[in-house]
Amino acid sequence: MKRFDRLRQIRRLDPERDFLEIYRLTATYEFPWDHTRALELALYRTYAVPSIGRLLDETAELTDRSQKRYDDTSLLLGAVTEHGFDTERGRTAIRRINQMHQRYEISNEDMRYVLCTFVVMPKRWIDAYGWRRLSEHELRATAAYYRQLGKLMGIKEIPQRFQDFEDCLDAYEAAHFGWDEGARRVSDATLDLMASWYPSRLRPLVRKASMALLDEPLRRAFRYPDPSPATTAVVTRALRLRARVVRALPPRRAPHFARQNPEVKGYRYGFRIADLGTFPPAAGGGCPVTGYRAEDQTS
Repeated sequence: MKRFDRLRQIRRLDPERDFLEIYRLTATYEFPWDHTRALELALYRTYAVPSIGRLLDETAELTDRSQKRYDDTSLLLGAVTEHGFDTERGRTAIRRINQMHQRYEISNEDMRYVLCTFVVMPKRWIDAYGWRRLSEHELRATAAYYRQLGKLMGIKEIPQRFQDFEDCLDAYEAAHFGWDEGARRVSDATLDLMASWYPSRLRPLVRKASMALLDEPLRRAFRYPDPSPATTAVVTRALRLRARVVRALPPRRAPHFARQNPEVKGYRYGFRIADLGTFPPAAGGGCPVTGYRAEDQTS
């Protein structure tokens, strides 16, 4: 297989009918590392909406249990991508996502905005740092994929086209980004978590690099200082150098799913999708279980 053969395969598919297959090819074959980074940034930027950041601070999930929250979010969203909307594992993941959200009063507008970040941020990241840009087929398929996910999550007035998602995101951020003390705590905890994945001597550098990837509206909302031009230049050049190296490599022969990400650290002995996430205190759930189960996890 040659470097652009999979893109040619994608272009032979129908983005409205085959959106799951196209999205899976893009996210798990063509850009698994970039897609992971983009979705991390997508979730992170939602904290700058005070109603979202404040709620996340109040739950303490991202400040007291950052790694578990990261793991559960990655695995639940990844299960839908890996197994699809119409399988038992996919339905279980969506049910768990809905059960967690239903415990809180979250506006449809906030839910829709979060959905928009999942659609828009991968394109923006990949256009800037990926080994190629996303095609129109991939953008249409991404919009269709998240329309379906949003529908199953009960979100109303979902944008239709990719451009509609992008317009909705930009307008919502312009209207709602702002300072909140609790949101800043969630932001700091998330940056600390990402730095913790590296050796201790590298963590200050990782945090600086992470700050350099934040755009000015995000930094302003969290009241972070601007990174130095030199830091921004080094980070940008390093990511673009990585893209050139990846472009020269042979295409990936096997998919890379979210459960295979090294950043997911809390389930070394396996997990059941139904046990992921948070539960009401009386349920006593949310604990990892040992051993993979065939109905929840594939190798």
